[in-house]
Amino acid sequence: MTDARNTAAETALRTAGGAPPDAGVAAEEAPIPLLEPREGIPPVVADAQALAEVVAAFAAGSGPVAVDAERASGYRYGQRAYLVQLRRSGAGSALIDPVGCPDLSALGATLGDTEWILHAATQDLPCLREIGMVPSRLFDTELAGRLAGFPRVGLGAMVESVLGYALEKGHSAVDWSTRPLPEPWLRYAALDVELLIDLRDALEKELDRQGKLEWAHEEFESIASAPPPAPRKDPWRRTSGMHKVRRRRQMAVVRELWTTRDLIAQRRDVSPGKVLSDAAIVEAALALPAHVHSLSGLTGFSHRMGRRQLEQWQAAIDRAKSLPDGELPQQGQPLNGPPPPRAWADKDPAAAARLSAARAAVSALAEELHLPQENLISPDTVRRICWEPPKDRSPESVTSALRLLGARAWQAALVSPALSRALTPTK
Repeated sequence: MTDARNTAAETALRTAGGAPPDAGVAAEEAPIPLLEPREGIPPVVADAQALAEVVAAFAAGSGPVAVDAERASGYRYGQRAYLVQLRRSGAGSALIDPVGCPDLSALGATLGDTEWILHAATQDLPCLREIGMVPSRLFDTELAGRLAGFPRVGLGAMVESVLGYALEKGHSAVDWSTRPLPEPWLRYAALDVELLIDLRDALEKELDRQGKLEWAHEEFESIASAPPPAPRKDPWRRTSGMHKVRRRRQMAVVRELWTTRDLIAQRRDVSPGKVLSDAAIVEAALALPAHVHSLSGLTGFSHRMGRRQLEQWQAAIDRAKSLPDGELPQQGQPLNGPPPPRAWADKDPAAAARLSAARAAVSALAEELHLPQENLISPDTVRRICWEPPKDRSPESVTSALRLLGARAWQAALVSPALSRALTPTK
């Protein structure tokens, strides 16, 4: 096929003369289907000797490295990687099986000082970290697309609108823990990194043209240097349909069923939803069944469940029902920050007015800069500074406050004048 760098040079570009395209490639330039990797589908690396050869090849390569990972969300417990794809100039592409090669720290160390190119980096970095791959520098093509103002930032949409190629995306939600992996899946996986370097180069030019390249560098540095997220407190509260559960005793049932389900899913290495659905947990919490027979009549606990399974769920319900009142979960979680905005008008009308003015100012500025509001400044940051504004509401003071709240330098510099005006009461 035609080398993608030539296409990138011709199509950039498409974006280089004005704002990013609204509907992908121009109608007269139909995207070219990308059917095969340039060097064919690489063999799957699944043993120490083959991995050592990949490490040597990528160490001898040059320039940034394109990285992607495939998980088995919805099929397996957790978010571990089941395939890692890489591509680098001089090394070609590689497909690595983390089941056969669970420790990729040697590869990670070899590429430690290299810029890594990922699409939606925050999705893949946790599972890559688990197998010893941690970048010190990165370029996130999805985030770059957001900053550049592209309306669609999925990998397929970006490759099509920027480079003029159409990626086949039919295998994104398959069970990547399957072994052996079918050839069409491997082809799809290899193609996911085939054009990432070309996409990165074109987006860098576009960001530079728009005067946003330094913004992107700050964002990428923030992602690369961020520590692993802390474990979520009370994850059972995120059960879908939880808003229907009002009473503390019912909440205890959700907690007990969720915890029991999680332990079973972890032991069996399956997605928790395959053990018991969120809808079934909520229905049992609302019904508070007294015995197995009543439980079996609820949706999600049908007769197809074995007696032993029903008994384990009923035992979880009974444990929650027998808890003393002092051990029941509290309504809601302790607030770490301001209350929900819907309550502001009653609690603090002045803060509600500040928030309304701040949101309008941020929205107008984001539209002017052609980027999403949430990338200009975090909505949570806006809420926090409106709820507890600095005493000195000058742009300089607001900039300092924003930085303390985690805003990057470019964000604080851009939004602080507008927020300063929004935070200052009108006379």
